[in-house]
Amino acid sequence: MSKMPAVPRILSSLRPFAYFLALASLLPSAHAANDAAGPRLYAIDCGRIVFKDMAMFSDTGDYDGKPGTLADPCFLIQHAQGTLLWDTGLGDKIAASRGGVDFNGIRLYVDTSLQDQLKTLNLKPDDINYVAFSHFHLDHTGNANLFTHSTWIINKIELDAALSPAPSFGTDKSLISAYEHVKTQTIEGDYDVFGDGSVRILKAPGHTPGHQVLVLTLKHAGTVLLTGDLYHTRENRRLRRVGTMNTERADTLASMDRVEHIVSNTHARVIVQHSSEDFRSLPKFPRYLD
Repeated sequence: MSKMPAVPRILSSLRPFAYFLALASLLPSAHAANDAAGPRLYAIDCGRIVFKDMAMFSDTGDYDGKPGTLADPCFLIQHAQGTLLWDTGLGDKIAASRGGVDFNGIRLYVDTSLQDQLKTLNLKPDDINYVAFSHFHLDHTGNANLFTHSTWIINKIELDAALSPAPSFGTDKSLISAYEHVKTQTIEGDYDVFGDGSVRILKAPGHTPGHQVLVLTLKHAGTVLLTGDLYHTRENRRLRRVGTMNTERADTLASMDRVEHIVSNTHARVIVQHSSEDFRSLPKFPRYLD
């Protein structure tokens, strides 16, 4: 008859395993660690826009006859409570035309589709929880209709203006047609996306009636402000220039005043979204700012 091992010997052999389990129970889960890390900001290249004449970006003639190129990024924010895509850039279909496409004499380029870039993070459009827009011009809504499983955070004033009989220059209603079928969160003023103050949409009308900016509070980088089209260039911010396409000059200047006070009070890093310099200053995707 075989001899049974002594109970103390069995317990002794299990002690290292029990110690490991006890230690593991004290460690934060991956989700909890993500909570502690705070939001991450990814800057995604969603196209560029080439102008023979930048005259529309100043109503005082500063750019008349001058060529220029604007960046057209999208921004992905990963938060413990979900993902937010801020602006959707130019349409992915443009990526099929290596020579770009023409829009009223303006050349639009997309080198790599937004969908392909999201794959780098193992994401599909269906994985994005929220989509929000600085405004509804076509260079910010080009891929909007891809996100039919997302909740669209829509400024009511901006939507009403886009659907009006005479929408502002650059608005293409067909690019936001999915709004009729997707889940929506309608807002009219400032909005705290995740309820913890780390990702806030702020009203900043003037470029369009419902134009907005996005303010992020990041753990290491501090406050970061994405300006939408409040400014199109660094110079326009510095010199308070107003574009000819803006729907209301006075509202634009008032929004600039508000944003610059916020920047002063929070020491925010300002990202002029269409500035190629500001876009290049951010970590190159898929690296991120946190």
